[in-house]
Amino acid sequence: MKRSVILSLAIAALVLSGCDFLRSLAGRPTSEELAVKQSNIERAKDVARYQARIDSLERVRVRLADSLAALDAHLLDSLSQTQGTILNPTKMGGLFTTKLQSRYYIVVGAFRTRSYAERLLTRCNAAGYTATIISFRNGLLAVAVCPSDSLNDSLKKLRELRGNGICPQDGWILVNE
Repeated sequence: MKRSVILSLAIAALVLSGCDFLRSLAGRPTSEELAVKQSNIERAKDVARYQARIDSLERVRVRLADSLAALDAHLLDSLSQTQGTILNPTKMGGLFTTKLQSRYYIVVGAFRTRSYAERLLTRCNAAGYTATIISFRNGLLAVAVCPSDSLNDSLKKLRELRGNGICPQDGWILVNE
């Protein structure tokens, strides 16, 4: 009887305490410790996946920015080779007094006489375009309209202005760098 009681107590202790009891006796991690380790591993995998996604998006952003810069440079280069459509102020001696806010301006006329420039400025403003007079160090006074930071928008506006008759065929885009 004593044997059966001891045996039944041992079986009951084993059933009630389970594998965790034996693992703790053997110096192994318990199921709670294993669950914590597993959740830490899963969390680390999630962080690694999230970081990989962020890195991938950053690489795409950099490639896109590089592509746009290359396209912009290519457009500027190809347009500057076609009939001088695009000019940099430094090629004309630089700006004298005018501080330009935008990167691109469409120049619809350039004069040595201020009254001619002011007359064209008035005509452009009457047509609904924001116009400004840009002074160059070489003495030219350019009447510029449609300030923009996008070369594509400036090219569209240049075509539109040429179609409206406001901009002559030798009008050009000024690149403010």
